[in-house]
Amino acid sequence: MSKLISSSIGKKLFMSVTGLFLMMFLMVHLTINLLLIFDDTGELFNIGANFMVTNPIIKIVEPLLAVGFLLHMIYASFLTLTNMKARQVNYKRFNQTKSSSWASRNMYVLGALILTFLVLHIMNFYWKIKVDHSVAMVHYNGIEMHDTYSLVAGLFKSCLIYNLLYIAGAVFLGIHLTHGFWSAFQTIGWSSDIWRKRIEVVGKIFAFIIAAGFSIIPLYFIIKF
Repeated sequence: MSKLISSSIGKKLFMSVTGLFLMMFLMVHLTINLLLIFDDTGELFNIGANFMVTNPIIKIVEPLLAVGFLLHMIYASFLTLTNMKARQVNYKRFNQTKSSSWASRNMYVLGALILTFLVLHIMNFYWKIKVDHSVAMVHYNGIEMHDTYSLVAGLFKSCLIYNLLYIAGAVFLGIHLTHGFWSAFQTIGWSSDIWRKRIEVVGKIFAFIIAAGFSIIPLYFIIKF
């Protein structure tokens, strides 16, 4: 077992499993975030955000998600460095553009850009709610919860630069997923020509939904406010 984990195949398999886990989280996160544009009072989003922080399943999943994300980055870094060393011998500058997509050749760069945005996102929201405790409280049906809507919507309404960075982060994430989605399934065994073509199509649709879904939120605030 230890040999599998330490091997290149084991690392790729672990990256695929953590990647699929992170993609499931993205769907949940996007669903909650879209509540921002369906209710300007903030009640729906606050209730949804409170559900995410109080649900016992989410409390268990959250630290696992953080660990999975960190390991996903560590293994990605290791595999990238390994591949770079393996390519030190120049084989007549083989043109990879004909055999691979731009996203597949730049997954590490895209991941680094996404990480940069994620750090900014955590500083603006997660840190203020969980660590700084500077967010006001509201009550709905006798339940006290953070006024997360005012924090999130307030930044979208007041900072055009953050809106543009948010859209850029969503686009980078979408491009990253166009390759990451089918690659994850390929690594776990769905690698036949028939399945690959189908998964590539589903992956592109999934990537578009994620990129467009997250981009709609700042666009909504730019246009309306």
